[in-house]
Amino acid sequence: MLTNAAAKAAGAHSRAYKLFDGGGLFLHVAPTGTKTWRLKYRWRGREKLLVLGRFPEMNLAQARMAREEAKAKLRDGVDPAAAAARLETFEQVARAWHAVHRARWSAVHAGDVLASLERDAFPAIGARPIDEIGAAELVQLLETIEASGRIETAKRLRQRLRQIFAFAKTRELVDNNPAAELGAALAGVAVSTPHPALTDIDECRALLARCEAVPARPMTRLASQFLALTAVRLDAVRGMRWEEVEDLDGSAPIWRVPAARMKLAKAKKCEPRFDHLVPLSPAAIDVLREAAAICGVNTHFWGCPEKRPGGLIFSGRDGKSPIGEGALRELYLRAGYAGRHVPHGWRSSFSTILNEQLGEEWSGAIDRALAHTAMGKVEAAYNRAQMLERRRQLFDRWGDLLTK
Repeated sequence: MLTNAAAKAAGAHSRAYKLFDGGGLFLHVAPTGTKTWRLKYRWRGREKLLVLGRFPEMNLAQARMAREEAKAKLRDGVDPAAAAARLETFEQVARAWHAVHRARWSAVHAGDVLASLERDAFPAIGARPIDEIGAAELVQLLETIEASGRIETAKRLRQRLRQIFAFAKTRELVDNNPAAELGAALAGVAVSTPHPALTDIDECRALLARCEAVPARPMTRLASQFLALTAVRLDAVRGMRWEEVEDLDGSAPIWRVPAARMKLAKAKKCEPRFDHLVPLSPAAIDVLREAAAICGVNTHFWGCPEKRPGGLIFSGRDGKSPIGEGALRELYLRAGYAGRHVPHGWRSSFSTILNEQLGEEWSGAIDRALAHTAMGKVEAAYNRAQMLERRRQLFDRWGDLLTK
C-alpha cells in the first residue's frame, strides 16, 4: 500500500515507472517528474487504463476515492473512461463531485447539497462548459443570491463551488479554480452573523402559539415544536426516525441521535459511542404521540425493540423524504418573526434562558444538552459523564416553560 509520503518522495528516473497501491490503482512517474494517478481495469474482457489526476493536486485519499467511484460505475455497467470523457458541463462535473462525496455524508445532507445546486447553480451555469466559467461569472451568480437576502445560502454555495472546481482541477478538466478567492470579492457573504433568536420565554411561547394560527402542514408545526423542546440542530430533527426513540412509555424516555447526523468530525460519525442522547420531556412525548397519530404509527409495543416502528417521523409531503430544509424558516416568516428568530435560534433560546434562570452551576449540563464538547482536549477525552439525570431535569423544566 502506498503512502502520501512515498508518493511525494518518488523522483524522476530515466524511464517511466509505477508505484502500485491496490485495486488497480497506481502512481505513474514520468521521466519529466510528472506524477499521475492511473487505474487499470477490465471492460468487457479488455484491459483499459483511466487517468484519474495528478499528484500532488490529487492526494492518495482522493485517488482512492476516485478508484472506488470508477469501480461503482463498473458495477453499474458503465465504462468509467467513457463516463469521465463526458464530464464537460458544470452540472455534469458537479453531479460527479456529489457522487464521490455522497457516501460519507448523511442522506439528509446529501439531499440538501444536491437540491441547493439544482435550485441556485444549475439554472444559471449548469449547461456551461466548466472550463469556460470564470470568477466574474461566479461573482455575479452569488451576488444575485445575496441581493435576494439569502446570505447564508450564498455562503454555502460559494464553499461548494470552490470544492467542485477543485474536484475538476484534480481531473484536469480546468486549469485553475475560479472559485478559490470569491470570499474577498463578496464581503457580504463572508461576514458571519449570529442566528436571530428570541431570548425571552414569553416571546418564545408567543412564537409557538402564533405558528399554530398560520397556515402550515401539521407535520411542519409539530417539527417546529419538537425542535424548540429538544434544542437540537435542525438536521437532527429532519432526519429523526421512530426507531431512534427508546423507552417512550417508561420512566426515562430517550431520543438517541446517531453520530452520523451530528456535527462531528468524520471519524466520529461512524462510532455509536458518539451518539447524542436527548432526554424527552413530557411535552416532547406529547408531540411524538401526535405525530404518530398522523402517521398511523402504533406505539403500543414501544417497550419491545423488535416491534418498535421504523421510518421518518417528520416527513415531507410525499411521506418518504424529510420535511424541506426551509420549511420551518418559512413558517416563522409567515408567523411574523422575520429577522427575529430562525430554527437554529432555539439553541440560543434554550441556553440563554436556562443559564439566566439556573446560574453557573448548571452551565455544564446545559452545554452537554446542546452536544457542545469540552473546551480542553484533555477534558474532552476524559470527562465522558453524560449527566443524563441533570439534563432530564433541564429538558423537563424547559418543556414546562415553553408549554405552560
